[in-house]
Amino acid sequence: MLGAQATPAERRAKFRELLAGDEIVQFPGAINPINAQIIEQTGFEGVYISGGAFSAAMGLPDIGLTTLTEVADHGRNIARVTNLPTFIDADTGWGEAMNVARTVQEFEDAGISGMHLEDQVNPKRCGHLDGKEVVTAAEMSKRIKAAVKGRRDENFVICARTDSRAGEGLDAAIDRAKAYADAGADMIFPEAMRDLGEFERFASAVEVPILANMTEFGKSELFTTEQLANVGVKLVIYPVTTLRIAMGAIKSGLQTIRDKGTQVDLLEGMQTRADLYDTIDYAAYNEFDAAVFNFSQEGHQ
Repeated sequence: MLGAQATPAERRAKFRELLAGDEIVQFPGAINPINAQIIEQTGFEGVYISGGAFSAAMGLPDIGLTTLTEVADHGRNIARVTNLPTFIDADTGWGEAMNVARTVQEFEDAGISGMHLEDQVNPKRCGHLDGKEVVTAAEMSKRIKAAVKGRRDENFVICARTDSRAGEGLDAAIDRAKAYADAGADMIFPEAMRDLGEFERFASAVEVPILANMTEFGKSELFTTEQLANVGVKLVIYPVTTLRIAMGAIKSGLQTIRDKGTQVDLLEGMQTRADLYDTIDYAAYNEFDAAVFNFSQEGHQ
């Protein structure tokens, strides 16, 4: 009640523990705080906070238009309500090396458990679109080193994402991943892999955990967690899945209301009032309120 019971430090330590464990873990994307609560209640290990989903929810394309302040506030609102580790999309870090260091600290202050930083140029593009450009490996290594230097909690996870597969090829992308790990990255995010074999080559080439992005309608086939675990992937994210589920249902439902003049046919697919109250722990708020305001005013002027 009134937010997460686990502290940010405890959640960051848990993230490290998950990455060091033997099992693959799943972090679905949360588009808002109640979405994060449902992710936790469904039994997932962590919550991902997608820049692409956040941009879309604001009615913007994923081309670097959102600011650090907006994203940090969005992440803070989500991290506040879940006991799970939260892992956020930091795009290119919102500037040069010192900006990247500040980005890490802003996210730490927001209670977030880790972030990924990418090697695209500004303005960035969605990782599964064509026409992406990347900075040099040396420039990206500077970003990573700045992030590591800016970190105050050693358990805050810094992940390096490379978008170089499309433009430079798999071997060059793997070479970048090795350089990024040497610069201090705790995890590698190889974007837009073509098949399981490419994930396996990344996992074999670097000594830090590998992340798989299972986004719909992109470059990668939608592999199962078992398939990904078998090739060495440690963490799977589903960045825009909940947004797409929600927007698909909203669009269809609104059309039904427009056509029929009532939402009665939609009730079966809706979250009930009882389930909503259970999700946000409404009863605990009532109990808290009753415990605070249980005194009498009699005899007082």
